[in-house]
Amino acid sequence: GAVRVAVRTLCLAALLGALGAGGTELTLELPDSAQRCFHQELESGIKFTLDYQVISGGHYDVDCYVEDPNGKTIYQETKKQYDSFSHHTETKGVYTFCFSNEFSTFSHKIVYFDFQVGDEPPILPDMNNRVTALTQLESACVTIHEMLNAVIDSQTHYRLREAQDRSRAEELNGRVSYWSVGETLILFMVSIGQVMLLKSFFTEKRPSGGGAGT
Repeated sequence: GAVRVAVRTLCLAALLGALGAGGTELTLELPDSAQRCFHQELESGIKFTLDYQVISGGHYDVDCYVEDPNGKTIYQETKKQYDSFSHHTETKGVYTFCFSNEFSTFSHKIVYFDFQVGDEPPILPDMNNRVTALTQLESACVTIHEMLNAVIDSQTHYRLREAQDRSRAEELNGRVSYWSVGETLILFMVSIGQVMLLKSFFTEKRPSGGGAGT
């Protein structure tokens, strides 16, 4: 009884740690020739990680840059489909990260990003300061926690792949539909032209009147 309760408690803590370790996740629509910026106030000496991926639109690329509170650019990439950036803050203040689609004049993008701040807290109390080895129960819970994190990452990856593939399928379906409509119109016009041409061949031309009078 007591062992089962301890196992359930530790495994529940591992599950909650895995689910609560993530940061801010957001999917945004980025119109053509537009830019969207986000701001986060951070303390000095804090680690943050920015992961992003373009789900749909154009060539699935976007510009991204990150600035520190002094306006210094600490990260900048152009026309990236996806990327990950980690940084330890040196200055306290508001950090800004922006996504830009200003290079595109006709296609809007859908961008997913995950912004995580700080390191993941330890699963077990005083885990980082322990001098003794973990027990079999504690090792099992740590393994479960790591597997749950892997499952969450895999679910996020497959969810983004599914959204990207669905967007490509819808875009391809639209192109096929437009092409089919265009072919139908062309065939209709060609058919009308052929009918009119054949009709002109079989139309009798009446001779012009006006014989010579006597």
